[in-house]
Amino acid sequence: MLVIGLTGGIGTGKTEVSRILQAMGATVINADQVGHEAYTPHSEAWEAVVKAFGKGIVQESGEIDRRKLGGIVFADPERLAVLNGIMHPRMAAIVLEKLQSLDEGGVIVAVVEAAVLFEAGWDSLVDEVWTTESPEDFVVSRLQERNGFAPEEIRKRIASQMSSSERSNRATEVVNNSGELADLERTVRAIWKRRVEGRIEQ
Repeated sequence: MLVIGLTGGIGTGKTEVSRILQAMGATVINADQVGHEAYTPHSEAWEAVVKAFGKGIVQESGEIDRRKLGGIVFADPERLAVLNGIMHPRMAAIVLEKLQSLDEGGVIVAVVEAAVLFEAGWDSLVDEVWTTESPEDFVVSRLQERNGFAPEEIRKRIASQMSSSERSNRATEVVNNSGELADLERTVRAIWKRRVEGRIEQ
């Protein structure tokens, strides 16, 4: 099984690239969904996060309010490091388990979609890494429209992540997403043809 790590900064189009790859036959593991699994109320990770950040982040349903937690950690690098120290190893174990299950099930191409792929050290779980890239002004307008975030909040989140240039330097492929959706599809299909088709036919 070929395992592609898909990363990129907030609002750069990872979800769209995942959708395109899925349509081309890849099976996608989404780190946000893995995070939801890890955050299951009263799980080991849930207990550790609530202990570290207090019961004020817990909703009446028992779920962690991830938006409230995000507001805390994206404003404070030290708090973000605490959260990552709790979540990244637990999420990596879930990702590895899912990859092993897919491999045993005969899946040919798997994609691990994760904004923090490099930061969490999950690049060791994949064969190669593709990163999405967009100009910052595109990202700000996209997220204002999509999530209703204020521009200063968006820029704070961008600043809290690994820089686009560092991701690009460490990635196998850079997926430029600064045009229309049709342009992005053409870009992804060209990379798939170049990097994947020959390997999965063997």
